[in-house]
Amino acid sequence: MNYLKGRLVSLLGPEQKLGPLVRLFRANFRPYLWRYVFALAMMIVAALATAGSAYIIKDIINKIFIDKNGGLVFVIAGAIVVIYLVKGFATYFSSVTLTKIGNSMVARLQRQLYDAVLRQDIAFFQRHALGDIMMRISQNASAARSAIDLVVLSLGRDLFTLVSLVGVMVVQNPTMSALSLLIAPPAVYGIIHLLKKVRTAARKEVMTSAQIITIVQESVQGIRVVKSFGLEDRLRAAFEVATGNVERLANRMAMLGARSSPLMETLGGFAIAFVVMFGGYQIVHYNADPGAFFSFITALLLAYEPAKKLARFNLDIERALVGVRMMYEVLDLVPELQSAPDAVEARFDTATVGFDRVDFAYGEAPVLRSLSLTAPANSVVALVGPSGAGKSTVFSLVERFFDPKAGAVLINGTDIRRFTVESLRRHIALVTQDTFLFDGTVAANIADGRPDATPAEIEAAARDANAYDFIMAMPGGFGARVGEGGGNLSGGQRQRIAIARAILRQAPILLLDEATSALDAQAERDIQEALGRLMKGRTTFVIAHRLATVRDADIIYVMDKGEVVQSGNHAQLMAEGGLYAHLRALQFKDEKPRAEAAEATG
Repeated sequence: MNYLKGRLVSLLGPEQKLGPLVRLFRANFRPYLWRYVFALAMMIVAALATAGSAYIIKDIINKIFIDKNGGLVFVIAGAIVVIYLVKGFATYFSSVTLTKIGNSMVARLQRQLYDAVLRQDIAFFQRHALGDIMMRISQNASAARSAIDLVVLSLGRDLFTLVSLVGVMVVQNPTMSALSLLIAPPAVYGIIHLLKKVRTAARKEVMTSAQIITIVQESVQGIRVVKSFGLEDRLRAAFEVATGNVERLANRMAMLGARSSPLMETLGGFAIAFVVMFGGYQIVHYNADPGAFFSFITALLLAYEPAKKLARFNLDIERALVGVRMMYEVLDLVPELQSAPDAVEARFDTATVGFDRVDFAYGEAPVLRSLSLTAPANSVVALVGPSGAGKSTVFSLVERFFDPKAGAVLINGTDIRRFTVESLRRHIALVTQDTFLFDGTVAANIADGRPDATPAEIEAAARDANAYDFIMAMPGGFGARVGEGGGNLSGGQRQRIAIARAILRQAPILLLDEATSALDAQAERDIQEALGRLMKGRTTFVIAHRLATVRDADIIYVMDKGEVVQSGNHAQLMAEGGLYAHLRALQFKDEKPRAEAAEATG
C-alpha cells in the first residue's frame, strides 16, 4: 500500500490532493488483494512480452536480413509466435480479473451508498433532489471503479510497459534514450495546466446530468398532470435546456481532454524525428549497429502509446475523482437527527402524547410557537385549522422527523429524545392522504406494517380494513402485484391497503392525515368503518381538512399560525364560536351536496 501511495504521489502531485483516492484504495484494495496481485502479475508478463517483441527486432535485422542466417528464420519466427501468445493470454487474464473486481466493487459501493441514504433524516431528502440522489448511487460507484481501474492500469499495464520498453531502448542505445526523454518536462507542464479546468468542468457535468434524471422522474410520476394540463411543451423545453447544458459541458470536457493530444503528438514527432536523424547519422558515418537502431526505434514507437496514456492520467483521474468525492460526501454525511448515545428502547402499550411549549421553524420561518397540547391515552384528537397552521408539522415532530427548537414532545411524560429513533417509530402507525405503496404484492405491502406477520394475520388485517373482498377479486388475490406506487389499484383500494398495513403494525399511536378525502361516498363509508376499527384502543391524531369527519373526536385542537387558539369537542367549539365555527360555516355549503350525493349512491 505504501508503494502504491508513493507512485500515486509521483503521478498526481502533493499527498493532500490524494485524499479521496487513497481512501478509496484503503477501503477497497484489501478485499481483492490477491486478485489484484494476479492481475498485476499478468500485466507485467504482457509488458515484458511487449518489450521482447521490440528487442527481437535486432536479431531479425542483423541475423536474417544482414547476415542472411537461414537457420535462425524459423527460430526467430517461433519466438515471435510465443511472445505474442504469452502476451495475448496475459492480457486476457488481467482484463477478465479486473472486470470481475470492478463489477463486485460497484455492487459493494452501491449497497454502501444506498445504506447511507437510508440512514439520513428527512432534512436530507428536502435538500437533495431525487435526480441528485439517483446520480450519486448509480454513477458515483462507477466513477470509483473507473478511478481504481485507471490507477491499476496506469501503474500496471502502462507504466510497466513503458519501463520495459525504455529498458530495451537503454540497452540498445543509452545516448538516444537520454535524448528522447527530453520531451517529458514540457509534456508534464502542459498537462498540469489543464487539471484545474478539468476538475471544475467535470463536477458541473455530473450535476447537470442529475437535472435530466429529475425532469424525467417528475414527468413519469406526474404524467396525469402533464397530460391534463398540457405541460408537454414546458417540460420539453426544460429537458432541452438540461440536455443542452450537458452537451455543452461534455464538449468542453472533450476539448480539454483532447488538448493533450496535439501536445503529445508534436513532442513525440520531434522525438522520433530526432532519433531517426541521430541514429541514421551514426549508421551512415560510424557503422553503428542497424539492428540495434531498428530495435530502439520499435521500442520507442511502442512506448509512445503508454507514455501518452500516462501523460493523460492526471486528466482522466481528475474526472473520475469528481464522482469519488461526491460519493464520499454521502458516505461521510452524519444525519442531523439521530438517537442520543444514552437513548433507551421505547416500550409502552398505551400512550399519552403531549407538546410542552414547543417552538419549531423550517430554516428561519417559524411554524410552531410555544405549542402546548395533550392527547390522552386511547383518545381521538383532531387537528383543524387553515393551511399553514402547523398541523402536518405536529405529525413530523411526533414521529421525530425533526426536533423542536424549544420545548419538548412527550410520551407518557418522557421526552421522546430519550428514546432511540427506531424504537419510537415502531410504536407509531401512519395513514396519509396520498397513500404510497411499493411495487410488490398486496400481501407484501400489508406486511410492511410488521414484516414477521403470518399469512393469517395479514388476511385478518385486510378483513378489518374492508379490503379482503376486493383483494380476493383480483387475479392472484394477495399475490397480485399493486404496480409502481399502487398504480394498479383505485384510490380507495390503496387507502384500505394502507389501513390494513397500519392495523397490522399494532402500534399504540396512530396518525391519520385526512385519509378519506377525494374519495367517492361508498369508498369513504368503507374506509371510515375500517378506521373506526383501527382507532379503537389507540391514541389517534387526525388532521382534518373537512370538519364533518372529526365531530366525534374526543378533543379538537384548532390551530392558527402555529398556535392552539381553541380546544374542546365539536359541541363546545360550536357553542364558543371563533375560528372553528367560522371554518365550519365556510364548509357547510359543501356538506349538503355531499350528503345528497351520498344518499343517491347509497
